[in-house]
Amino acid sequence: MTLRQYLITMAMMTLVCWGAWGYIILIINPEATNWIGFSLFYSSLFLALTGTAALIGFIIRFVFLKQKLAWRSVKEAFRQSFLFSSLIAISLLLLAKGLFTWLNLILLVFSLTVLEFFLISYEK
Repeated sequence: MTLRQYLITMAMMTLVCWGAWGYIILIINPEATNWIGFSLFYSSLFLALTGTAALIGFIIRFVFLKQKLAWRSVKEAFRQSFLFSSLIAISLLLLAKGLFTWLNLILLVFSLTVLEFFLISYEK
């Protein structure tokens, strides 16, 4: 897959995910739904945020920072967008369950930071 095909595919799938998330917001009543409705909400939000952050991260790395290797920029942008989207989705889930505190947020950020460092060291 070429870089252009990747960017077009990622942009189209991200738009589909944002559309699915918007559709879920419109049709699901949070007061009357079960775990399936909430899992659809959080998973579509997670995928939409991952795609958006991956595209933005790649553009910043490749265009503005002028990094040479496109494959490395794509890989780093996707890995970090996955972790960022996890942070947002888990934070919203904790907020919905009434468990969002500073301690939980610090533990979540710390655990995602440790995971990022592990993935960086595992890569080399």
